[in-house]
Amino acid sequence: MRAHNERLVLSLVRQQGALSKSDIARMTGLSNQTVSVIMRSLETEGLLLRGEPVRGRIGQPSVPMSLAAEGAFFLGLKIGRRSADLMLVDFLGQVRATRREVYRYPTPSNVVAFVTRALPAVLATLPPAHRDRVGGMGIAMPFQLWNWVRYIGAPQSEMDQWRDRDVQAEIAAIAGMPVHVQNDATAACGAELVFGTGEKPKDFLYFYFGTFIGGGLVLNGQLFTGRTGNAGGVGPMPVPGPDGTLQRLFDVASMSRLSEAMEAAGESSDHLWQQHAEWRVSTPILNDWLDQAAEGIAYAALSAAALIELEAVMIDGWMPACIRADLTERTRNALMRLDLSGVEPPQVRQGTVGADARALGAAAIPLAQRYLIDPNALTRDS
Repeated sequence: MRAHNERLVLSLVRQQGALSKSDIARMTGLSNQTVSVIMRSLETEGLLLRGEPVRGRIGQPSVPMSLAAEGAFFLGLKIGRRSADLMLVDFLGQVRATRREVYRYPTPSNVVAFVTRALPAVLATLPPAHRDRVGGMGIAMPFQLWNWVRYIGAPQSEMDQWRDRDVQAEIAAIAGMPVHVQNDATAACGAELVFGTGEKPKDFLYFYFGTFIGGGLVLNGQLFTGRTGNAGGVGPMPVPGPDGTLQRLFDVASMSRLSEAMEAAGESSDHLWQQHAEWRVSTPILNDWLDQAAEGIAYAALSAAALIELEAVMIDGWMPACIRADLTERTRNALMRLDLSGVEPPQVRQGTVGADARALGAAAIPLAQRYLIDPNALTRDS
């Protein structure tokens, strides 16, 4: 019960920001004495940070408590189809160190070798006294990588190694800590829940643009992963293509489609995978891709909203912020052009985490498992 209540307090402070003992007691229904004991314990452990007393009210001044950035650290490994990222984040989700490797296609040996090289360098950025505060590693990766051979131009024999290699166990042995695995787009959606800013919708469908488009689903404030962990995988959803025939969403709305169009026009697309801050794409090619992607997401959003009452659709990805804003606006307009009879259209909003959402989401997995609880249990009924 004490461990549950500690997670309850930490979850509430993460969601609401700095809170006093009386605030938490009122929101949770726990007694002032119970809350005092919990908060003293969490402060002693270095997980909560005491703020300046707030005076001016009757009685003792209240003391707001906030999350301590250096209270715990987590590692996030994103295994992508074109690159891998290893990231160290603190308790607030701030990136403390990162290492990146770009490749033509992923193999288990290359990924394990990358972690072997990069992990010591990443951990060395922490002061020695903080290294025992690393609470675990999450891995965000596409599931069934061997089924994507024809899309990424990789040898089937090398990609088949993903069937038999237990990369999770190998990396856990290297890291010497618990390692958790989640679908990469689902993890990105989880980053929006844990580290995202602004008001979070209770029910939303999340789209992340990488080599292929992927997604995640949040219902009643919780990440819904489904029976096999692949729920919200929007890529195979049927949508109308440019010629009006049905295609899969990832065939019209993935960065790989943009890359193919660039290469066909004699424009190099290598920089798309190396960094996300700037896209050097000719205007006609970019506009055509943005329009097709927006139309595809709009149709997918309408199909999902007809089945589930979605409050919002959120769009993020490995792209410049200005491109994400443009894509979001085009998607909003495309959705409103569709026949919405009988459907309450969801809001179309930008994600707030950004290009690194997959690696941050990976780091959020061990954080959530160790320190958070169901957000619907945070406050008592008033």
